[in-house]
Amino acid sequence: MDKLTGLFNEINSIVSHPADAVKKFKAETGNHVIGCLPVYTPEEVVHAAGCLPIGLWGGQTKLTKTNKYFPAFACSIMQSVMEFALNGVYNELAAAIIPAPCDTLKSVGQDWLTAAPKVKAIHIVHPQMSAIPAGIQYTKSEIIHIKNEIEEITGKKITDESIHASIDIYNKFRKTMREFAQVAAEYPHIITPGIRHMIMKGSYFTEKGRYTSIVKEIIAELRKQNKVNWAGKKVILTGIMAEPSSLLDLFNDYKISVAGDDLAHESRQFRTDAPDAKCPYERLARMWASMDNCSLIYDPAKKRGQMLIDMVKKTGADGIVMCMMKFCDPEEFDYPIIKKEVEAAKIPLLYLEIDQQMQSVEQVRTRIQGFSESLGQ
Repeated sequence: MDKLTGLFNEINSIVSHPADAVKKFKAETGNHVIGCLPVYTPEEVVHAAGCLPIGLWGGQTKLTKTNKYFPAFACSIMQSVMEFALNGVYNELAAAIIPAPCDTLKSVGQDWLTAAPKVKAIHIVHPQMSAIPAGIQYTKSEIIHIKNEIEEITGKKITDESIHASIDIYNKFRKTMREFAQVAAEYPHIITPGIRHMIMKGSYFTEKGRYTSIVKEIIAELRKQNKVNWAGKKVILTGIMAEPSSLLDLFNDYKISVAGDDLAHESRQFRTDAPDAKCPYERLARMWASMDNCSLIYDPAKKRGQMLIDMVKKTGADGIVMCMMKFCDPEEFDYPIIKKEVEAAKIPLLYLEIDQQMQSVEQVRTRIQGFSESLGQ
């Protein structure tokens, strides 16, 4: 356990002080750091340039300036991202890649130009019909556009070979994170919901090859530990994000572990690999075309509810928790469909409205406690 504790502390330091991770990378390598806003950006191209891609998913902060750009009913993730941008928190970045999968992110892409003029905005628009030939071609053109922008920033050419190499590193990372999610569920007495989330989050601020090695060490150390009969309950989390950390502490308080997740901030990031192809842009475009079961991806079949039902059956989870990011329209559109299908399958479902800036979790505590009691805790 001493080795595990050391690894947990290392990741906690990274997660707690991302700015230090950025400065350390720049000092050690002399290369640029580029921010990647939610939810899907071609980080592999950034990595191939020798730069460090880091996730910009907001955080807890006092919102005082963002109301110049957003109404109160905007997603709290984007509000905090804009607050950080206005306060110069992101000024160490050379650029920020900004996708546009929802209305709020579309606004961020334009607002960034005046809110963070020191940090270059690189826009990417993913096609809705991503799997048709025209969609593949369009995605490739968008990724090539990002490659050109990064080359302009670094002054160095990004070769196809370097992108292929970075894609392979990312595929190994994705495979390792999927393995971690599976192994973590076998040790709920060690990997609490908060620790699980921390390990997922640490990958946003660390070079992926290095982080893969850290997570592999965690997996190896976990497998040395004795398994115990978990006396609590297990759930599947779905939604955009399960933060702040005080929210996850509540699950631990009521002996609820996380058997798996469908969170945009966590497993959706690594459940799809880039396939083989001669062209690296083709690989990345086809990976995007293969993604599904996400409210931010065009999905007329709406198979997410059945996917969650299958996850419950596979993991033996006792229920599903919908982590509904407040004012997230895409997730709110999906929820009625998910609710109908999950209830028809007689699977307990808990709806939690989440605000990244919530100061008190006591109301949420009451709901989690009630859900725990309904499961027979």
